[in-house]
Amino acid sequence: MDKTTDHPTPASFRVSDGAIRRLREIIDEQGEAFATPPGLRVSVLAGGCNGFQYKFALETAIAPDDIVIPAGETHVIVDPASLDLLEGGELDFKDSLMGAHFTIRNPQATSSCGCGTSFSVD
Repeated sequence: MDKTTDHPTPASFRVSDGAIRRLREIIDEQGEAFATPPGLRVSVLAGGCNGFQYKFALETAIAPDDIVIPAGETHVIVDPASLDLLEGGELDFKDSLMGAHFTIRNPQATSSCGCGTSFSVD
């Protein structure tokens, strides 16, 4: 998991304690399906109802240009293009009556959809 890249791990994208706890729970529940312990890949894709959408997936593959952000005993993986759109943000986990899900607090988002998985920037 000690991965050195040409890109520094940015302090400007954080992972909350709640997200770390939930990620650890998920890996404890599903980790046996992976040959090596997975991390959570956070991606920003074109699409959604506002122009961009967040994607979350457990992965073991780490590309040479990926940024690996420590998250307790595990890690979060972000590609450089997505990181540009996540700068200054925080990965969090919300558990409410509306449902439980990972969410991004993104100061670059100028608008977002009601569910919070889609956003736009100026």
